[in-house]
Amino acid sequence: MDTAGTAAERRQLINVAYRLLGSLAEAEDAVQEAYTRWYALPRGKREEIASPGAWLTTVTGRVCLDVLGSARARRERYVGAWLPEPLPDRAEWGHGQGADPADQLVLDESVAMAFLVVLESMTPAERVAFVLHDVFRYSFAEIADVLDRTPAACKQLAASARRRVDGTRAPTVATVARADAVRQVKEAWETKDITALVGLLDPAAVMVADGGGAVGTVPHPVEGGARIARYMVAIADMAPGLELLERSVNGMPGLVARRAGVVTTVAAFDVADGYVTRIWVVRNPEKLRLWTQDG
Repeated sequence: MDTAGTAAERRQLINVAYRLLGSLAEAEDAVQEAYTRWYALPRGKREEIASPGAWLTTVTGRVCLDVLGSARARRERYVGAWLPEPLPDRAEWGHGQGADPADQLVLDESVAMAFLVVLESMTPAERVAFVLHDVFRYSFAEIADVLDRTPAACKQLAASARRRVDGTRAPTVATVARADAVRQVKEAWETKDITALVGLLDPAAVMVADGGGAVGTVPHPVEGGARIARYMVAIADMAPGLELLERSVNGMPGLVARRAGVVTTVAAFDVADGYVTRIWVVRNPEKLRLWTQDG
């Protein structure tokens, strides 16, 4: 496999691993482990492999499956809610072109925060089968090599996962409508207008925050538009000088909060029928490493 082929394959593997794990840092580690195993093979063995890309995908999938299998124990030790690592839009943020793994990620609906949160509800095997088949169009025969199950069993896993997704999928909302809703939330939040915020939030809206125990945040989901509005205004009162910016978060309109030039919070939103239905707030500094360079 030449250098160009290696680079192209790495880009594909990073995209697969991020969707499987919800963490770019863990995705990088999984892909690096796959390449380490590849280069550890004797040259003759590597030359016998007809499709290095397929081999690397299989190994990366198996590494991700192991990580997902141990994730439950790690999440039990995690302080508060665990949310996927939010991704910036490289067109808006100042990363070296092609140098950062984030530059290799394709930002589409399969990395939207709402989609990644649903993936978190799946078993590791369901998640692998669903992502590889429905998102990346791998055959069930190929997925069987990753999961060490029959193609028929992999097809059943993907179908089970698909039902989970279909059961939570909201109607498609145009990006312009999403951006408009997020902009109105920003303006109401900046002016501490509780009435306006309540009018923008679905009465059954839910807000989940991830601080990882490293920073203060609400430990449990905040349920109800009125409660969320009061909480947002209380936060604004406690954080004078907070600057809110409209930014793409995982390819969707979102908000970023900065204080003294430092990004402290990234918020993703789900919108339905003109109302905000879900807010995912990431404050864990370890998950905000990609947001430190504002372009």
